[in-house]
Amino acid sequence: MLDINYIRSNQKMVSEKSAQKGYKVDIPELIRLDDLRRKLRSQVDSLRQERNQLAHSLKNQQPDAASQEKGRDLKQQLSSLEDDLKKIESDYIKLLKAVPNMPLPDVPIGSSESENVIEKTVGDKPHFDFIPLAHQDLGDKLDLIDKMRAAKISGSRFAYLKGDLVRMQFAIIGFVIGELTNSELIAKLIKDNGLKLSNKPFLPILPPALLKTGPYEASARLNAEEVTYKIDQDDLWLNASAEHTLCTMYMNEVIDERNLPIRLLGYSTSFRREAGSYGKDIEGIFRLHQFDKLEMEVLSDPDSGLDEHKLLVAIQEYLVSSLGLSYQLINKCTADIGKPNARGVDINTWFPSQNTYRETHTADYMTDYQTRDLRIRLKTQDGLLKPIHTNDATAFALGRIMAAIVENFQDSEGHITIPTVLRPFMGGQTKI
Repeated sequence: MLDINYIRSNQKMVSEKSAQKGYKVDIPELIRLDDLRRKLRSQVDSLRQERNQLAHSLKNQQPDAASQEKGRDLKQQLSSLEDDLKKIESDYIKLLKAVPNMPLPDVPIGSSESENVIEKTVGDKPHFDFIPLAHQDLGDKLDLIDKMRAAKISGSRFAYLKGDLVRMQFAIIGFVIGELTNSELIAKLIKDNGLKLSNKPFLPILPPALLKTGPYEASARLNAEEVTYKIDQDDLWLNASAEHTLCTMYMNEVIDERNLPIRLLGYSTSFRREAGSYGKDIEGIFRLHQFDKLEMEVLSDPDSGLDEHKLLVAIQEYLVSSLGLSYQLINKCTADIGKPNARGVDINTWFPSQNTYRETHTADYMTDYQTRDLRIRLKTQDGLLKPIHTNDATAFALGRIMAAIVENFQDSEGHITIPTVLRPFMGGQTKI
């Protein structure tokens, strides 16, 4: 959530930029509730102080009738004011959390994803002398994907991955972990992109796949109706992406600024309802209810937050290029970046069977929007407490990137050439 003092000082701008992101917010009402809660808090504090003073003055004494009457009156007034404050606080927090993060100046203004900006196209598309098959058809032909049997026990939009496709998934995981724990590679990407950051490598993490409601809501990522599965018997949700249990990892903690940045590489099975998807998206393994994902999460000081975002995008480009895939870099518009994001970038990878680029990666810069509610702060060497900035970005959504590999590296005989960087992790195997 945004700092209320920032909102107070920029009321017109906050209203305008919220509207650009598609959110209608009532800033005057939010300010009115903030004024009222501050007044009530002051009154409650005064009454509590008066009660404490009365109790102290009567210590080790038998209170007389007047003192007893005053004590009852203070208790009644305090109870009434606390009830009022609780209601006002609830309404205030609800309105405050309805205000989205403010987009950075270079975010294109747009009302839908059709107004996203393609910043560049990288790499050569494969040229075939035959009609390329969709990944699901190749998966059936080579017995790599089995959705029919999965449907028997789990329903639609689940899949068994089999044989060499499973080996490829673990090859990708090994490749990514090796690259992102290499400080020399991190340093090279920082230098090549003109960034001023440390070359601290990423720490591999296997995070929990379940979150309590409180942390999930505080992360500004819980979307119950459209995205997330709830465990009915418990106060737990299945995570919809690995960063949801990574950004919450340090909730209610103060981190010494000398330990920043914290760069995490999480691997998790994730779950999404994917309500409203249809057509090509529900074929094969591009968009399943259950999928595995490698996700990057960075916690940093405010001054380096934007550069960390640019580093994550550079890493994404490096990883996709290393596989030999053609992609487009997309600067997402205000309506498409999401409520907690200040900036959002997508990478869309070429899918020959669809003759188009499809989203395989996203990178989100949240500034301090998440950490204010999560109460994650940094402590400066001067002892000051400041909010931390967060970034998250896809390393690889395994199903999507394997679908892209299968389609781009197929041959006329119906086999799949394994990208060179993955072969050491598959025992030198060159084809499926």
